[in-house]
Amino acid sequence: MPRLLRRLGRLLRALFAREAPDDAFALGVLAEEERALYLAMDPRDRAHAVRVAKRLLKAHPEAPAFAVRAALLHDAGKALRPYRPLERVLTGLFAPPVPPYPLRRGLFGAFQVRRHHPLYGAERIQDPKVRALVLEHHAPRSPWGRRLHQADREE
Repeated sequence: MPRLLRRLGRLLRALFAREAPDDAFALGVLAEEERALYLAMDPRDRAHAVRVAKRLLKAHPEAPAFAVRAALLHDAGKALRPYRPLERVLTGLFAPPVPPYPLRRGLFGAFQVRRHHPLYGAERIQDPKVRALVLEHHAPRSPWGRRLHQADREE
C-alpha cells in the first residue's frame, strides 16, 4: 500500500504542482551540449530532476559529476513529444509493452514515451557515462545507477 500512495502522490504533483525548477543549479552542473536537452523538458520534469539530483548529492556528496548530470537528464526522453495531463494519468496507471519505434501520435505514443523515455534521452546524450546511467533508469545495474534510482524513488 505505501507504494501505491507514493505513486498517487507523484501523480498529483505531476498534475498540479507548479514548483519552479532550479534551472540555475541544473545549468551550472550540466555540460554545454546537455543544457538544451534539460531546457526542452516540461518544467514539472525539470523540477523533479533537480530534486533527484539534490537528493543524490545529499545522500552521496562524493557523487561524480556524470551521475549528477544523469540525475538531471534521466527523464529528458519525455520531452520528445508533449505529455498531456490525461496521458500522464493513463500512462502512470498502465504501461503496456509497446515498441520504441516508430514513435506514434496519440495515446499509443504516450505509452511509448512512458516506457522508452530512457532510450530516447540516452540517444541524445553525448557523454557515454551519462548516457549509460540514463539508459539504465528503469532497470539499474551499476552502483551509481542504483543510487540514482533510489534518489528518484524517494519522491
